[in-house]
Formats: sequence, structure tokens, C-alpha cells
Amino acid sequence: MKKISKNDAQYSRLKKTAESMGIDLFGVADVASLKQEFAIDPRILKNMNRAVSVGMCLSGGILSEIDRVPTRLYFHHYRTLNALLDQTALKLSRFIEKQGFIALPIPASQIVDWQKQTAHLSHKKIALMAGIGWLGRNNLLVTQEFGSRFRLATILTNMPLKADKPLVYDCGSCSMCVALCPANAIKENPSDFDHIACFEKLKEFQKQRLVDQYICGVCVRACGGKHV
Repeated sequence: MKKISKNDAQYSRLKKTAESMGIDLFGVADVASLKQEFAIDPRILKNMNRAVSVGMCLSGGILSEIDRVPTRLYFHHYRTLNALLDQTALKLSRFIEKQGFIALPIPASQIVDWQKQTAHLSHKKIALMAGIGWLGRNNLLVTQEFGSRFRLATILTNMPLKADKPLVYDCGSCSMCVALCPANAIKENPSDFDHIACFEKLKEFQKQRLVDQYICGVCVRACGGKHV
């Protein structure tokens, strides 16, 4: 029988704990080479070479109300799920700390530079490295089971965990989000995604008071998972 390493055992225990708290998506990334990109004091990051990526699914019922514009229900749900993710990440961080390690929960949605629209780190990039999903045509993380219908948070830690590997999937022939994008920002080639057109449409929605934040949700609704 193959002996389970300590890192594997800790990974399994942490994943099981996360799932018992309602986490739907879980992965671990080696971020030793990525830390210079984080908007966090380097002194704090010195020994934190692992990032635990966690995700929770959005409500299909609430997403079903979205047509070509975001809704107030979606806006409220978006914020509520972010808050729940933050609380769960905090609980997981406390669990890690009780094992004798350091943990730093990063908010699901907190902008630190409004001009550049950047956060402390990219949850999407870390989830990609953690093998949770792939970069879709919609410029969002896509998973086989849930599509893009989820929110993410990250916990940085020095806990010695095994690191997952990136997936090698893509969206295949699915291009539903391309046809539905109200900004025409999504193209067949993911690398051609029009960030400026997308952001301008988000600002338009906000000015119309459809939502009070730069969010849309149209492509999220379109991407329901079960990709092959």
C-alpha cells in the first residue's frame, strides 16, 4: 500500500473541512513565484507559498431572471455570497491556525485600486493554477460542473499542502456566451476578449442604476457547466 504523505493528508483534511462548511470548489496552488504580483506586504508573505482557492455556487434561480441586463436580485445575491465566502474563508483560516500554521484570508471582492480595477490578488489566476477550472471565452474561470456560476475567495498560508496542477480543458464548441454578451466583448478566441468594451458596459449598467457595482451576470448565466 502506498504511504500517504503528510502534505497529502493535510490537504485531504482541509478539503473535507471546507466541504463541511459548504464549499463547492477547492484547490491548492503553489504561489511561490507569484507573490510579487500581490498587493500585500512582502514581509507577511515571506513563508506563504500556498494559496487555497475556494468557491461557492451562485443560485440558478436568481441567475435565471437575468436576460440582457443585471438585476437587483442578482446584485444582492452577488454581495451576499461574497460575504458568506469571506466568513467561510475566515473559519478555514482559523482551522489552519489551530494546526499551528499561518493563514491570511483574502476577500472575495475588494478593490484596492479603482483605476486599474485590481484587488489584493487575482482569485481567478490562483484558481487556474489550482486546477479548479480553465479560462473561458467569457474571460471568467469555467468549471466542468458549474460553468462560471460561482464566486471565489483565497487563503494564503504556510501550511505544507500538496499543490494541484492546472487543467488542460477548454470550452470546446460551446459559444453561448459570445451570442449573449450585451457588450459584444466576448469573441471565439479567449485571448481576443475586449476588456474595455466589457468595462464600459458595466459602467453603463451602474449609471442606469440597474446595480450599484460594476457587475453584469449575463455571461455567468449563459455558462451553466457540464462542459465536455
